[in-house]
Amino acid sequence: MSYTDNLAPLCWTPTPQQAAGTQIARFARQVGLEGAGYADLHRYSVTCLEDFWAEFWRFAAPLASDYDQVLSRDGEARMIGARFFVGARMNFAENLLAGDDTDIAVVETGEDGVGREVTLAQLRERVAGAQQALRALNVGEGDRVAGLMPNTLDTLVLVLATASIGAIWSACAPEFGVNGVLDRFGQIEPKVLVAVPRYRYNGRQHDIGERVAEIANKLNVAQLLLCGDGEAPGARVPGQRLDDLARGAPALPDYVALPFNHPLYVIYTSGTTGLPKCIVHSAGGTLITHRKEHMLHCDIGPGDRVLYYTSTAWMMYHWMITARASGATLVLYDGAALPKRDGALDHDILWRIAAETGTTHFGTSPKYLSLLEQDGRRPGDDHDLSALRMVMSAGAPLTQENFRWVYGAVKADLCLASISGGTEIMGCFVMGNPAGPVRAGEIQVPALGMAMAMLDERDIPVLGRHGDLVCTEPFPSMPLGFWGDDGWQRYLDTYFGERADIWTHGDVAYFTASGGIVITGRSDTLLKPGGVRMGPSEIYRVVEALDGVEDSLVIGYPAEGGDMDLWLFVVTGPDQAMDDGLEERIRSSLLREASPRHVPKRIFPVPEIPYTLNGKKVEKAVLQLLTGKPVKNKGSLLNPDCLDEFVAVAEVRA
Repeated sequence: MSYTDNLAPLCWTPTPQQAAGTQIARFARQVGLEGAGYADLHRYSVTCLEDFWAEFWRFAAPLASDYDQVLSRDGEARMIGARFFVGARMNFAENLLAGDDTDIAVVETGEDGVGREVTLAQLRERVAGAQQALRALNVGEGDRVAGLMPNTLDTLVLVLATASIGAIWSACAPEFGVNGVLDRFGQIEPKVLVAVPRYRYNGRQHDIGERVAEIANKLNVAQLLLCGDGEAPGARVPGQRLDDLARGAPALPDYVALPFNHPLYVIYTSGTTGLPKCIVHSAGGTLITHRKEHMLHCDIGPGDRVLYYTSTAWMMYHWMITARASGATLVLYDGAALPKRDGALDHDILWRIAAETGTTHFGTSPKYLSLLEQDGRRPGDDHDLSALRMVMSAGAPLTQENFRWVYGAVKADLCLASISGGTEIMGCFVMGNPAGPVRAGEIQVPALGMAMAMLDERDIPVLGRHGDLVCTEPFPSMPLGFWGDDGWQRYLDTYFGERADIWTHGDVAYFTASGGIVITGRSDTLLKPGGVRMGPSEIYRVVEALDGVEDSLVIGYPAEGGDMDLWLFVVTGPDQAMDDGLEERIRSSLLREASPRHVPKRIFPVPEIPYTLNGKKVEKAVLQLLTGKPVKNKGSLLNPDCLDEFVAVAEVRA
């Protein structure tokens, strides 16, 4: 077998002109690596770590005072206690509100299509009003502002107003239940709860005023700030209106100059096996990391328009809005990805908006792409996507089928970037490269400045086979810790407890022959039948490509002798029953396209697969349920009731 036989199929390669025109090529020229390959640039970024970040600071030119030191370390530890850009002072909101007054900062969109455009001058005026409102409620540096808000202009305005005065923003989406919200906000004791009593989703209005009141009462907040229509009946604290408190504000906000490591956000892990972890992220680390990812890995700049389908609770919301700091217009979409219209799903709403707004960067998830493929959709045939240069996907690994569908049904000339990192790092370990080739089923490159490795069971770096994804050098968006009195120790125990002073992320992945990356699952859901390590995505890729299969989930069920059996749960299409014929197709396909070890011991039909509110399958929760352990936080699930079906099916087919 030749080397080329091991390479995944090539989907797209930029022309020399396209590659040379990217910001990553311009950055390579700045650091003296013009014409070098990406591997050389990445090697420079992690072996000359301080030089790299100093050069990127010069490249991005953030609005900030000069720093005294690029990187300081506490004692002998290289990661724990590392601090970047010591001495620099800045304001996150000021960086996102920079630009000319007439620049289009935001385009509001929703299930009804494209709404109004908002200039930067108008956005600044709105932020100044919200800043006045928060100060009227006695919000200051370090206070927490908790938002139960959809992806609207008001939410963006409040995030920026909170950051402008040095307070800390934390969000849940309005569809969260009471317990899901309390599990999160209850840990951080917010001074103010900001909420919408009514919001629209999936073709209808939802009135959550009573839920807002119950949450406000149980949190015992000092202030309740309401946006939009509706009331919060029964709230002990009278709800004040954002528009009322913002009236008469100056046209421009003021910005408090804060240290680089001043806290900006508290965001939450999904928490399906316990209370969500409250992760505190810094303003400077968030800004410089996102700008690196946007400018170098996504080629986002002035004139670009970014539409990312996300809820305000997901870290991708925070990632998306920082694109304003690179001069991009934010296309904010409020609603369902596939809303119901006249009794049918509207599969085209996001693509219609992308076409009408001239979206250049479109963000989505593998699940969404798979649903469109299953329905036979071809957005590129139906909509003018000539402006589109990049499709980004997060939440789970893209399959080879996802790649083929995007290049065949969306657009042949674009960079499809499967990106992965997480809530924990407010950024990405692996990303796209707009100046390099895209191969089916692979993430293109390790992110610049991220000293990644895959370690096997011996803690030895490996290539071409599974290992634990780790990072061996510090990076600016490392959390400040977890919220709470013991937050720092819990943070250390979670990410550095397994390997001292090495960040262990919890993903299982491998480097491919081309230098790309494939993430196959989480380490706590790693499958090891017969001692062979494999990730769930290796099974999903094969099974979900079969006709008649809509979704699937696999767990490693404990077997005798410390081994595990693979149990596969399958959602079939409306015209397909789980019969002997389908079971045989599943088994034979896995045997042919994967290995005998990938063939499940048992196959079960279920009506739906459980997902977190951020769109991730929850293998661990299913395994816990079936082995008699409690699932502690069902409030983190989009569809918790479906878990009961797993127990029932397993009992019936026992």
